[in-house]
Amino acid sequence: MGEVKAWLPRSLLRLPPGTPIPSVRADGLTAMRLRWEAGRLRRPEPLPATEPAPSLLVLPRSVDPHVHLDKAFTWDRHPNLAGTYAGALKANLQEHTTRTRDDVLKRGHRALELACASGLRALRSHIDSLGPGAACSWEALVELREQWRDRLELQLVALVPIEHWGTTEGEALAERVAAVGGLLGGVLVPPCAGSGVRRSLTALLRLAQRLGCGVDLHIDESDQNPAQGMQQLLSVLEAERQSPAVTCSHASSLGLLPMRRMEAMAERMAAQQLTVVALPLTNGWLLGRQRDATPVLRPLAPIRQLQRAGVCVAIGGDNVADPWYPGGCFDPLALMAASLPLTQLAPWQRLGLAPFSTAAAALMQLDWDGVIAEGAPADLIALEATGWHEALMRPPQRRILIRGRWSL
Repeated sequence: MGEVKAWLPRSLLRLPPGTPIPSVRADGLTAMRLRWEAGRLRRPEPLPATEPAPSLLVLPRSVDPHVHLDKAFTWDRHPNLAGTYAGALKANLQEHTTRTRDDVLKRGHRALELACASGLRALRSHIDSLGPGAACSWEALVELREQWRDRLELQLVALVPIEHWGTTEGEALAERVAAVGGLLGGVLVPPCAGSGVRRSLTALLRLAQRLGCGVDLHIDESDQNPAQGMQQLLSVLEAERQSPAVTCSHASSLGLLPMRRMEAMAERMAAQQLTVVALPLTNGWLLGRQRDATPVLRPLAPIRQLQRAGVCVAIGGDNVADPWYPGGCFDPLALMAASLPLTQLAPWQRLGLAPFSTAAAALMQLDWDGVIAEGAPADLIALEATGWHEALMRPPQRRILIRGRWSL
């Protein structure tokens, strides 16, 4: 049993019918008293005006829908000093040939310790699943998933070239992934025109549907041939009678489409119930590079346009200190702050906060939608901040409540 008095985002607060509407500041925060017992929140109560103003800002524990735990913290041994996509891929492949189960266990444990201490409650990690480092990576991350089950949820995605799913070996891999509750993934970047790509996508979707797996694709992570991969995916989905839940990670080059084409594609994506994970940090680092010039146009998923069409869009951290991006730290507040100038999403607006909270939870189909309400899990981040500016200007001190118990 416990309680806290704090500022809460009104957009993440659900009150019972008939409850007086609490006063809300211009930055979307409202002063509330939260109580909990037996790991569950009791009914949130507006803080009376006679009470002193809270000195804490409370958020639900957060979600990161796209990470790469298998390769995290490998930059030191496999750097990509040129900062290019090709350089990242080359270094990644070199690292993959040398990784061991103990390497992945050590890196994964470090990553999950940081994630949990920073306030994450769920992550979805893609795993390089073809080649010498594949089996040991799956073995290590499935083990870590079980070790950390009481503190956070870890979803695992098999990352392979999409044509692999149409082979006998690919089908065997899919069955192993399904047996441990994983998702099927793949990479779809230009050049990806032609019927062969559509056949590979069809094989992947039918295999996932048969096995009951979700799908999460790396798609259109490029500054060339805008939305070529998405066009192929939509063509296949529109021809299929049934399909699994599909997440489109990156979708960066959609942002290079002319507005009318972009909006039309967004409508088609919404009709197919596609979800999107935008990854502004890695995309901002790798894509649109020009020799001896600073790019003024950088590919990024058109978050607001997709939201307007009804597409569920989340934001993920992607890479952490690996060949694809040298920064990152599995901190949801740091991700929000770094994304602010790249995405121009304001957390004091509902659709600005949703990609870091409720949309990410919905995309991952988590049991809790991330809204603070009576009966919700007592899983909170308590920040030493009285407003968004203090939460974003520096890494704030924080305490993490997990199932009604403070962990820090």
